[in-house]
Amino acid sequence: MDWKENGVKVIPGNSLDTNTAQTPGMNRASAISYARVGAQKIWAGTVHIHAGAKTGAHHHGALESVIYVLRGKARMRWGERLEYVAEAGPGDFIYVPPFVPHQEINASSDETLECVLVRSDNEAVVVNLDIAPVEVPEAVAWVDPIHKPPTP
Repeated sequence: MDWKENGVKVIPGNSLDTNTAQTPGMNRASAISYARVGAQKIWAGTVHIHAGAKTGAHHHGALESVIYVLRGKARMRWGERLEYVAEAGPGDFIYVPPFVPHQEINASSDETLECVLVRSDNEAVVVNLDIAPVEVPEAVAWVDPIHKPPTP
């Protein structure tokens, strides 16, 4: 195997590809994909959402997605009518299962929300949706099945 040509790839942050599937309200840029590096099972990139902005509702088909918040405050809405909501800040991870309709919102009115995205396939599948969201979503606090919830 020619490891020089088929080994590690370093993608400089200033050379990400914005020619990837987009959703209104955000700017995605691809770092890792089949087209860029020959990735077989993952896609990775970044997303920026301007202060006070929100994306259109969308899902990513059969793909699982992970969002890592670098800077800012993310407010995620999800569900058939975006009826659920949770927030995440720097250092937090967000998991989005396959086919879940969701919307990313920058909860800050003066700071850009910056995140890293990773998906479970080598293509950037995005299905934009036309959803009439509920007016007041239900807040959901996540507690994993292995740890006890915090005591009030």
